[in-house]
Amino acid sequence: MLAANNYVPKNPVCIDCNIEKTLDVIGGKWAFLVLRELFDGTRRFGELQRLIPAVSPRALTSTLRHMEEKGVLERKVFPTVPVTVEYTLTPKGEDLHQIIREMKLWAAKWT
Repeated sequence: MLAANNYVPKNPVCIDCNIEKTLDVIGGKWAFLVLRELFDGTRRFGELQRLIPAVSPRALTSTLRHMEEKGVLERKVFPTVPVTVEYTLTPKGEDLHQIIREMKLWAAKWT
């Protein structure tokens, strides 16, 4: 924690880092690719699998669950046979679009 004079102790017990919180959401191996596809609109699980062919079903499921827990996307289940599941970005997830766009611009400039 910063004191009134901006002093930071040498061994702080806990410093909240918002960048770490953001990376916790988008830093997973497949999260960026899932976000990229969902920026274009709602997708079903099978669509995401086809659009990201390198991801295994297990890894995709894990990524989607993590992002749902973080409030970045919502999962909607339809009672069909077989069950239809759709994933849509929440407003919190949509806000990541600008961050990703800036990262893309940075990479184009420096890599």
